[in-house]
Amino acid sequence: MSNGTTTLTKNQRLIDWVNEMATMTTPDQVVWCDGSEEERKRLTEYAVSKGILTPLNQQKHPGCYLHRSSSSDVARVEHLTFICTPTKDEAGPTNNWMAPDEAYTKLRGLFAGSMKGRTLYVVPYVMGPLNSEHSKIGIEITDSVYVVLNMGIMTRMGKPALDMLADSETFNRGLHCTGDLNPERRYICHFPQDNAIWSFGSGYGGNALLGKKCLALRIGSYLGQKEGWLAEHMLILGVEDPSGRTTYVAAAFPSACGKTNFAMMIPPKRFDGWKVYTVGDDIAWLRVGEDGRLWAVNPENGYFGVAPGTNWQSNPNAMKTLTKNSIFTNVAVTKDNGVWWEGFDGEVPDELTDWKGNPWKKGSTEKAAHPNSRFTAPASNNPMLSSHVNDARGVPISAIIFGGRRSTTIPLVMQSFNWAHGVYLGATMASETTAAATGAQGVVRRDPMAMLPFAGYNMADYFSHWLAMQKRIPYPPKIFMVNWFRKDKAGKFLWPGYGDNMRVLKWIIDRAHGSVGAQESLFGWVPKQGHIDLSGLDIDPAKVDEATHINEAEWKDELLSQRQFFEQFGDRMPRTLELIRQELLSRLPE
Repeated sequence: MSNGTTTLTKNQRLIDWVNEMATMTTPDQVVWCDGSEEERKRLTEYAVSKGILTPLNQQKHPGCYLHRSSSSDVARVEHLTFICTPTKDEAGPTNNWMAPDEAYTKLRGLFAGSMKGRTLYVVPYVMGPLNSEHSKIGIEITDSVYVVLNMGIMTRMGKPALDMLADSETFNRGLHCTGDLNPERRYICHFPQDNAIWSFGSGYGGNALLGKKCLALRIGSYLGQKEGWLAEHMLILGVEDPSGRTTYVAAAFPSACGKTNFAMMIPPKRFDGWKVYTVGDDIAWLRVGEDGRLWAVNPENGYFGVAPGTNWQSNPNAMKTLTKNSIFTNVAVTKDNGVWWEGFDGEVPDELTDWKGNPWKKGSTEKAAHPNSRFTAPASNNPMLSSHVNDARGVPISAIIFGGRRSTTIPLVMQSFNWAHGVYLGATMASETTAAATGAQGVVRRDPMAMLPFAGYNMADYFSHWLAMQKRIPYPPKIFMVNWFRKDKAGKFLWPGYGDNMRVLKWIIDRAHGSVGAQESLFGWVPKQGHIDLSGLDIDPAKVDEATHINEAEWKDELLSQRQFFEQFGDRMPRTLELIRQELLSRLPE
C-alpha cells in the first residue's frame, strides 16, 4: 500500500518534515494520499476489511458507511485542547494554555513509536477554493484511514493541494495519532506561532480532522489577526429574490441553535420565487475585497453535521445531502441496515442496533444514537449548493447575524447602531444550557461570536481585532442579533422557527439594502409594526410583539452579567466595548 514521494511532490521541506515525523512515530509504511477516486475505493475496501467501516444498505444509502468510535471518544474535549503560545496571556483566560516547549516534550514522548505496526498516511489538503488567496494548505499526518476518508469529503484533498503548494514551505504541519484512545493520554495542541497542530489519543471529528476547527478556526483566527482578516464560526448563505438579486449573509450560532438548518433553509410557501443557497454551514473566512466590501469563502468542502434532530421537517436539504457517499458515525442501525437517530422521521422502530453495536428496543431509557452522532457528507450532494462555492474571491457579505438560544431578554431580531455596537452584540452573545448538555438548565453561558472554544489567542485581543477591522472595510456589512428561542410565560416558543425564519431574514436583507425602515429601541434598531411579513403564517400578532419586546428589568440583569464576563480579561479588554455596555446601562431607569 505504500507509494513514493517523488511522484506527488518535489517539495524538499515537506519531504524532510514527513521523514522526520516518520522517524519519530516508526510506522510500518508511509502512504502519500493523492485524493483520487481509485484511492478512495481502495482505502474504503481496506477500512471495511478491518471493521473500521461497515457498509450500509446500498439501495437506501448508496456509497454510505457506518463507523463506531470508542465510547470514550465521542466529542470535542475542550479541557484537553491547548493553545501553546510563548506566554499564558497570549492564550487568554478562556483557553487552556501549555508552554510550547512543555507541550512538544510531552507529545514527543507519546508520539515516539506510536505508529509501529500501523500505516502513516500523508494527507495534503486545501482549506478554501483551489488557487484562491483566501485559502490555506495543510498537511495532516495520521494513522487513521477513517480520518483520511473523512478529510477526502471535508477538504480539497490530495494532489491538487500539493500542486498548489509547489515548493513553498508555508503549510500547516498537522500530526495526528489515535494512540490507544486513552483519555488520560489525549491532547489536542495548537502552536499558532509554528502554524502547527499535534493531536494524540482521539479519532473523533474535530480532534482528528485537523483542517476543521483546529486549522480553520484556532490557527485560522490567529493568522487572521496577523494578516488582517477574520476566521469565524459562521455559516454563509445566499438569498435570491424573485427579481434575481442574490444577497449574501454570514451568521454565527453556538451549537444547538439551528445553524445547519438556517444554512439550508427552505423558504415558506408565502415566499414563492425566493431561493436560499448554501455557501457554507459552519466556517467562514472573511477578507476585505478590492471593492471595499467584506468577502467570504467557506474553507470546507463537506458537512460534518450532528445527526439527532435532523429530519425531513427540520432540514429537508440536509436529508437529501446525506443520501449518498456519506460516512455516519455513532448512529443507530435499523434491521434492514439503514440509519436511524433520535428525531428521525416516522415511528420509532421496535428494534435497532445502537451506536455501540448492542441490541436496542423501543422504550429503552438509553439513546439509540449517540447525542453527538454525525454524518460526513460531500457539499456537492446539497441540492441548494451555491454555484459560487468555489469562487476564488468568495461572495460579498451584506449582513452579519449573531444568534444564541435565550428564552427571555433578547428580542427576535435587532440591528446594531453601528459596527462597534455590532461587535459588542457579538462579544456578549450567550446561550442557555439545555438539560441534555449539563443537567443544569437555563444557565446563561457567554459564547462570543460562537467562538469561545475556537479562538486561537486571547479573546480580548480577538475583540480588538474585530473593532480594528472597521477601518479596513470601507463598506462594512450591517450587523444583527437574532433569537429564535424566546418563550412565553408558559414556556412555549413564541416564534415557529425553521423555514419561517425566512421572514426575519427578509427584514435583515431589506435593512442591509436600505429598503425598509426600523424603530429605534434602547439597545438597537428593531422592526416596525408590520415590517416582518406574517402573511400565510397562523400566529397571534401578540406573540410576535412579545418575541420582539424589550424588557428593561431583564436587560439590566443582562448588562450586569456582561460586566462579569468582561472583567476576566483585565486590562486587555477593549475599553470601547465596556463603554458601550455602560452607555446602554445608563439608558435604563435607576
